[in-house]
Amino acid sequence: MQQLSGLDASFLYLETPNAPMHIGSLAIYDQSTAPGGLVTFKSILRNIEERLHRARCFRQKLVKAPFDLDHPYWIEDADFDLEFHVRHIALPKPGDWRQLCIQTARLHARPLDMTRPLWEMTVIEGLDNVPGLPKGSYGLVTKIHHAAIDGVSGAAIMAAIHDLEPGAPVPPEEEVWRPDREPTLIEMSARTTMNNLRQPFRFARVLRRSIPAFQNWRHQPPRVSEEGNDEVPRTRFNGSVSPHRVIAGRSFALDEIREIKKTVTGATINDAIITICGGALRRYLDAHGELPKDSLWAMTPVSVRSENESGDAGNQVSAMTMSVRSDVADPAERLALVTEGSQHSKALANAVGARLLTDYTQFIPGSVANLAARAYSRFGVANRMRPFFNTVITNVPGPQVDLYWNHARLVANYGLGPVMDGMGIIHVIFSYCGGITITATACREMMPDPGFYAQCLQESFDDLVAATLGEPDRGPPPTETL
Repeated sequence: MQQLSGLDASFLYLETPNAPMHIGSLAIYDQSTAPGGLVTFKSILRNIEERLHRARCFRQKLVKAPFDLDHPYWIEDADFDLEFHVRHIALPKPGDWRQLCIQTARLHARPLDMTRPLWEMTVIEGLDNVPGLPKGSYGLVTKIHHAAIDGVSGAAIMAAIHDLEPGAPVPPEEEVWRPDREPTLIEMSARTTMNNLRQPFRFARVLRRSIPAFQNWRHQPPRVSEEGNDEVPRTRFNGSVSPHRVIAGRSFALDEIREIKKTVTGATINDAIITICGGALRRYLDAHGELPKDSLWAMTPVSVRSENESGDAGNQVSAMTMSVRSDVADPAERLALVTEGSQHSKALANAVGARLLTDYTQFIPGSVANLAARAYSRFGVANRMRPFFNTVITNVPGPQVDLYWNHARLVANYGLGPVMDGMGIIHVIFSYCGGITITATACREMMPDPGFYAQCLQESFDDLVAATLGEPDRGPPPTETL
């Protein structure tokens, strides 16, 4: 048995019927690289089964403490059933981008079964009319609960189940897998009692480390925009969410993003991505007559994973907030201001100590947190409170070489994230093999026109390229693809 950290468990406590807290992806594979140009569902099941030992989350399920008085535990599931977790569907004809997008959003909207290992995979066939994809390509929608992984460990799992060449041998399992016995109520009560007795001493140690961090924070300048306003404006994305989702995204050349960030001293790829997202939000809200005078703010996760934790699952992240400068029309000026703002946010995070912020999550009382999250959702508190931020922008660096899964080449990967009351849109960025994708997951009631938002992302990127690199010869406009 292994107990969840406070941060891992917090994603369980935050989950509500309208806001499941899993993350995921839509991966697209070209099966022409497989023997005979065909990948069967049986071979997919066999391929996953051979790799179950490479990621612990595949066969572990939750065991809760009595009355949620302590954080839950992971145990190896004695009733693990692979075919429950891996499903197979096909798009009806014609099998175009819109159908793929809608089906992916529907799958992502459904909560996971909390009595089983917290993941699902769905193979989607029939993508023959999605522009830009090789004929015979298929999709794989993956969902894994955020309590089990963060973006970095999710990328590690992706690397674990893929190969660098078709048909590469799978490293054998070092130890024979054995399921755990379900703990009794008496055993769980004893563990809970002992942990709660230790909590005051743990809290005292964290509090002692907080004193110098608080002193550093006091000496940092306040968070302000160019106009001196640090208030987060309310938008259509900052109310109560429905249980329905949409996705919208675009793919871009990573080299072009690198050239863009070189035009501003100190800028990073992440700064360029935030600038694009800020421009897309500006375009979208302005088209609907809802653009606030003040800039929107984003929460950006920050990995605090050390080198010796690189193979660990679970969450090792903190967060910082920064302005996306949606109040600035000029893309080049927006990039410069985003870069300046991100450097200030990083300095503040370093002053406080990013890991220290995650340490406090260890003391979240589970029963209280879960009741608070449900009350927050039920009574529509998000509709009355000023938001803490308007969106999440999370960047997951991926491998820059071709990957293969069951002999099929990975063509592209689009990240999917959770939304919740008060934050109805999240942007997941994933880089792979010379490309980078920006995918927005949003509440369908808040964004009924995801195709238009994808267009806003493309136009924001094009404007940034023109403002920083000059007008390129792009040829015909891009076809609508995810």
